[in-house]
Parts: sequence; C-alpha cells; structure tokens
Amino acid sequence: MQGIEGKTAIVTGGATMIGEAVVSALISAGANVVVVDIDQAGGRRIAERHPLRCRFVAVDVTSDADIATCITQTVDAFRGIDLLINCACTYVDNGADSTREQWLDSYNVNVVGAAMMLQACVPEMKKRGGGAIVNFASISAGVAQSGRWLYPISKAAMQQFTRSAALDLAPLNIRVNSVSPGWTWSSVISALSGGDKAKADSVAADFHPLGRLGKPEEVAQVVLFLLSDAAAFVTGTDYACDGGYGALGPEGRHAAIQRLMA
Repeated sequence: MQGIEGKTAIVTGGATMIGEAVVSALISAGANVVVVDIDQAGGRRIAERHPLRCRFVAVDVTSDADIATCITQTVDAFRGIDLLINCACTYVDNGADSTREQWLDSYNVNVVGAAMMLQACVPEMKKRGGGAIVNFASISAGVAQSGRWLYPISKAAMQQFTRSAALDLAPLNIRVNSVSPGWTWSSVISALSGGDKAKADSVAADFHPLGRLGKPEEVAQVVLFLLSDAAAFVTGTDYACDGGYGALGPEGRHAAIQRLMA
C-alpha cells in the first residue's frame, strides 16, 4: 500500500487476534509498529517476531499516564507518529443487567480510551504534516442484539467519534475513519466457541451472505487501505468488512416470499 512504508503506527489492542493481523499487515507494508496492550506476554511475543520494526508498550488505555508513556517511547524509538489504530476493546456486557460500573468501564475503554490516545497522537502527527487514524467500530453499532447493550452502544459512539474527529482534524491533514467488522475469527469468538472455528462459522453463516466468519487478515486489509494513500480522499466514514451482514434484512438468506405459497 502506498504511503505506509517508513511510517510509524500505534496499534492499541495489538495483542488480540485482529490486532496482531493489523500489526503484521502494517509491517509487511513497511511500517514501524508499536503494539499497545494490557496483555504483556502476547504483546512481547508479537514484538519479538519483528525486532527491527516493532516494539511493545504495556498500556491500559484508561490511564492517561500509560498513554503519555506510550507516546514518549514511540517517538524515542521511531522519531514520530503517523498512524493510529484504535482496536483496544472490552466485551463485558450483561445487557439490561449491566451495572453502572460496567457501563462506565465499557465507555472508558471502548470510547474514551480511543479518544485520549488520538488526542495524545495528534501533536506528533501535526509535526509530520498529517496522519491517518482508524477506529474499530462494529456491525453491532447499527442493530439491536438480544442481551447486548454496552458493546453495541459503545461502538455506535465510536462511529460518531470518528465523524467528529474527522471534521476537526481535517485542517491538520489528519484523516479519521472507522472499520466495522462482521463476525470475525477473533480472540473473543475463539474463547466463546472453545476454539472451534467450524462451529463459529456454522453459527455465523445465517447472518452473513458469504456464509462464514471473517478472517482477521481480511479486516486488516481494510484497515491498511484506510491508512494508505489509496484512501487519500476518504475521511469521516465507516467501512464495513462484514461479509454482507449489513445488507441482509430480517428475511435472511432464503427466499421468504416462497413461504406464502408453500
């Protein structure tokens, strides 16, 4: 991807399966990458695979001190910041039974953490003459899902955050977009399915015209596009990487009208 080589990216949630795929795609495109996560073992493992162009910084995105340390260490290692990918997320969600603490924690990680990381990166991007940011939203942002309140609401907020940031940062030549994956083979799906990808594919098939889960690498390619010069006139928008989830209506994948004639 043009415009990626030689640039420096921060990937929050970089030790997750999707985050790791984004890190790998960026490094393959020639970027330097700082992996940010609370998973220290996972983050170090990823960084050790790419010792010349990757660093790990342990960061809790709800901590302004951790974020400030991350910015300092990134600039010390790679002399600047060009790209930010906000992938860090909490999936704690008890729907209508969620406590105030759970609501606040969800918003603090999924939205405020991303906003504070963006805020901290902007001065360094400004020094470089601009930059690009991709926030992780979700297909959950636009639909109601039984038993889930916190995650979908926080992801809807991420889409609005993306639009607001894109407007105000455009004069600095900083583009801001979001990506909304459908069901993707990810750390959380793997955990919930007991590592059974075939089972997860079979559940996801009914909700995606392509009949399967997405792959982390497929999501990473959309992120890479949004960060690249190929998307130089793209800002303030949300890109779906959802196997057709958003196009599928309540009638599902099969011809419902025929049921009238059965």
